[in-house]
Amino acid sequence: MAAAYFAPLDLDDALELMRTERPVIVAGGTDFFPARGRAQITEPILDITRVTALRGLEWKDDWLRIGAASTWSDVIRADLPPAFDALKAAAREVGSVQIQNAGTVAGNLCNASPAADGVPPLMTLDAEVELASSDGPRRVPLEQFLKGPRQTDLQAGEMLVALHMPRPPAHAASAFEKLGARKYLVISIAMTAVVVGVRDGLIDHARVAVGSCAPKAVRLRQLEADLIGTAPGALAITPDHLAELTPITDVRADATYRLEAVPHQITRAIMAACDG
Repeated sequence: MAAAYFAPLDLDDALELMRTERPVIVAGGTDFFPARGRAQITEPILDITRVTALRGLEWKDDWLRIGAASTWSDVIRADLPPAFDALKAAAREVGSVQIQNAGTVAGNLCNASPAADGVPPLMTLDAEVELASSDGPRRVPLEQFLKGPRQTDLQAGEMLVALHMPRPPAHAASAFEKLGARKYLVISIAMTAVVVGVRDGLIDHARVAVGSCAPKAVRLRQLEADLIGTAPGALAITPDHLAELTPITDVRADATYRLEAVPHQITRAIMAACDG
């Protein structure tokens, strides 16, 4: 029996289908279809690519809203301040150009891979996710939304409809560092995103997030606090700053290598952001 396929145009209609049909949400499908292999699709499918309320990037009241079905190519092409350069750099690492044209921001988050390229930059931008159901919306910090590998805070009947980021300080800049086994089309061994602001030669705004080194990407808040008031590159990164990282050994790298790489990534990213 063929699976039911729904392609609503209106967000309210999509949320009603979430309530009544409990479908699987598909947008770009760049994770959904490869993960299934040859398995037959039997569950209802909700295609949200035609819901206009879920597309686009827009500033409102000093918050940037990114619609859940916006693609990584949409992010790359958007006119955004330098604090978003790390997010754009990460967007260019999400597979090939064809994947960037189809894959969506929300799909990258709901897939909840510890190696999702978009997550560390979004964390450094203090991103919140907007979740909605037929009962209404709610907003959750991205760090709380991601629970672990393939685990999120999505409840039954909910969908991720947007991301919201407060406007960063005007003088802030950002950078993204990714380590992989080759240059292109590779899953991260370790990755780091930073947003920093510098006044009078000293850092006065700092956000640092690391991915692929824990069950989910991690903000290094102690390091952020210690960076305030220091010159770029002057702070020695200590094991205490990396205490929240719990890298694993897998086919891509061992845990020790990952942990040794991160301080170098952080330093390079901070200097790149400051040079920018």
